[in-house]
Amino acid sequence: MRRLLSAMLLACGVCGAHAGNLVYVGAGVVRDKLSNITTADGFTLSDIDRTSWKVLVGLRPISLLAVEANYIDLGGQTNNFVDAETHAQYKAFAGYAVGFLPIPVPFLDVFGKAGLARWQSDGSTVGIAGPANLISFSDRGTEFAWGVGAGVHIGKVGARLEYESFRVANTNGARIISLDVILRL
Repeated sequence: MRRLLSAMLLACGVCGAHAGNLVYVGAGVVRDKLSNITTADGFTLSDIDRTSWKVLVGLRPISLLAVEANYIDLGGQTNNFVDAETHAQYKAFAGYAVGFLPIPVPFLDVFGKAGLARWQSDGSTVGIAGPANLISFSDRGTEFAWGVGAGVHIGKVGARLEYESFRVANTNGARIISLDVILRL
């Protein structure tokens, strides 16, 4: 997914000077939720329900279709147990095909998107005896991802509100609401 994001950024650089509103970049504030988290070593963590961030880049060759790459920080969680402390951190890269509804309001976009999310979790458990009892874990996977949203723009600057979802192993899946600022290059 990093290669996809790098390729999208390169395409933005090449096309941006020639394309008008073809390329867009953005950043957003994310409210994400991962629930029923179970680590690889069998510990159950409380839900991650927090505010974090994301960045995105997109290429919109026609008014009804775009491709988009996102990086989303899904957050982390630390739990203290009687004899151990467990910490887990989650993040995801996602690539989407984005379809826009042909509505007759020029400053409003309503869209749906579908693609793949490459998520990753990393963490560790430290026993009460200290670092000698360190257990580290890492998990990753690629899952179908989807989303819906709406945005407004004035000239080259816009904002959008969207919902995204994809499965993450050992959880009930990621559910993400974001408010993004978009700049058309």
